[in-house]
Amino acid sequence: MPKTRIANPFKPSAGHLPPVLIGRDIILDDFQEGLDNGSGAPGRLMRITGARGTGKTVMLAEFRRMAEQQGWQTISETASAGMAQRLLEKLQPKKGNLSFSFEPSISVMSMGGSLGGVHYEKSRMPLTLRDVMSERLDALEKHDTGLLVTIDEAQAADRDDMVAIATTIQHLTSEDRNIAFVFAGLPSMTSKWLNDDVMTFLRRAQPERLGDVPLVEVSQAFTDTFAGTGMVLKDTPLDLATQATAGYPFMIQLVGYHIWRVAKRHHPQDASITVTVEDAEAGVRDALSRLGDTVHGPELDGLSPIDKTYLLAMAQDDGPSSTSTIAERMGKDARYASMYRMRLIEAQVIEERGYGKVDFAIPYLREYLREHAAYIRMTTGIAE
Repeated sequence: MPKTRIANPFKPSAGHLPPVLIGRDIILDDFQEGLDNGSGAPGRLMRITGARGTGKTVMLAEFRRMAEQQGWQTISETASAGMAQRLLEKLQPKKGNLSFSFEPSISVMSMGGSLGGVHYEKSRMPLTLRDVMSERLDALEKHDTGLLVTIDEAQAADRDDMVAIATTIQHLTSEDRNIAFVFAGLPSMTSKWLNDDVMTFLRRAQPERLGDVPLVEVSQAFTDTFAGTGMVLKDTPLDLATQATAGYPFMIQLVGYHIWRVAKRHHPQDASITVTVEDAEAGVRDALSRLGDTVHGPELDGLSPIDKTYLLAMAQDDGPSSTSTIAERMGKDARYASMYRMRLIEAQVIEERGYGKVDFAIPYLREYLREHAAYIRMTTGIAE
């Protein structure tokens, strides 16, 4: 008989559920209680924030799995232009020719018009989405189930889309409909949407900030997950793997994935594999390289040249940096530099470490900046 092939249990790619959702038990319990406790329960309206790699997309996927286990219908979207229209299309009945559109009207001789389907002006968007979602809930509630809507990368949503969705959820919640809404994004979405006068309803969403996972939980998760595939990870190799993650959720997946892969390749014929120090060290090196490509690079791409100047000034220190020293290195006064300090703290790229001190919030970003400093300066026009 052919030998059974065991798959790598770690999934270091966006949105894939890891083998163990470590460090997130309280959030998961809150959401489950929201489903159980009915309309108006706090867990049914939730906002998830965190830096890249902290597991926001994974959390949304787990929420959908939990809801579907209870017979709920789930609809997920990633924020981009036309999000409300896509939600509407997913909610519309499959039969019949009647359709609604959120696309802007095309004015002909000063009269509203449309190309195909039934058209509504922007002012009608919330009402249209509300009507269609209500019809879907009518059908679901006959079977004592409900509807979960999740929005990922909410900081990138168009305002018209967010207004339509927030207004719809607000009305349906006030009507005690069986609906839950969770939106996730970078920390910048908090100031962008919660301070909008039209969307004050979203301020009621239960806030959940995803941070680092305690290392003791990381260690136990590694031990159990490797053991589940017939591998032994213990002692020094386990310590190397655990410390290398710094508790960063995406790094946990990367380190686990690459150590497991290296060990499998180094011992292809062994029925039972015990991970060696060499396996662990090689896996950590591979994980660090991948972290730069998938987290550090994209994070820096979204920052301004002066943001990057601030970070490069920080990277000269081996630990927490003095904010006054950073300003001196930038050639700016403290007030000017403080504006960018606050921007980077809000984005959870850096964090405060006591009075007048800041440090990197994303593991290994200091090392990445040092390694790529010349390229960053060249491509963004930053002076030496």
